[in-house]
Amino acid sequence: MAARFQNRVLVLGAGSVSQCVLPLLIEHLVDAKQITIADMRDNRGRVSDAIAAGATYVQDQLTRENMDQFLSKYLSAGDFLLDLAWNIDANAIVGWAHDHGVIYLNTSIEEWDPYAAGATRNPTERTLYWRHMKLRKLTDTWGGKGPTAIVEHGANPGLVSHLTKKALFDIATRAIKDGKASAGVEDALTAENFPTLAQKLNVKVIHIAERDTQISDKPKQVNEFVNTWSVEGFYEEGIAPAELGWGTHEKTLPI
Repeated sequence: MAARFQNRVLVLGAGSVSQCVLPLLIEHLVDAKQITIADMRDNRGRVSDAIAAGATYVQDQLTRENMDQFLSKYLSAGDFLLDLAWNIDANAIVGWAHDHGVIYLNTSIEEWDPYAAGATRNPTERTLYWRHMKLRKLTDTWGGKGPTAIVEHGANPGLVSHLTKKALFDIATRAIKDGKASAGVEDALTAENFPTLAQKLNVKVIHIAERDTQISDKPKQVNEFVNTWSVEGFYEEGIAPAELGWGTHEKTLPI
């Protein structure tokens, strides 16, 4: 059994994901008294079990103007920042965590105002790929040094990423055992180089399907659209430009 975390934990957001994560944190990682939950709305009722167990709830909003003051109240070197909020700039908050020695994890790479300039903004700059490249440019300046930061690690991507790696591990292990592994498979497996491992195993497509098994006590009305995930997240992704990934095994572009 892994050792329990001894330092402070700040959880940003008290929405659907936070409600799911907090019981697991308390059961497996930390004492509830180590946790502070911050949300701009009074959502105490959503996380009442965590509060009853000893977690602290604060109703406050993190902004680009108060970020350092806000985070410094609850975190210092060695603590853990779990970002389950929305529209907090990833470069800004990941950079803050790095500079202050704070471990960081989020479920999405966000911006302060993704709706700024609307459709007049260059479509490329509105893509998720653009955000990834901005963050990569920032982290490249660190030289691999500093506290751990894991981004885009919710259910998908996140949990499914672990399951995909496990599947590749199992396929590779079986191929080696059966003497059917091509050159480079064993080296890629040992190095945990999963892109190369997939390529050496001749994996061309990994399709991940999701099924929402949530059951609401409020039946959907006629002509009503119900989103069981995140209203803000759904809207933002709905107005974002479409993006297409093209695999290394595909030798021609679809144009």
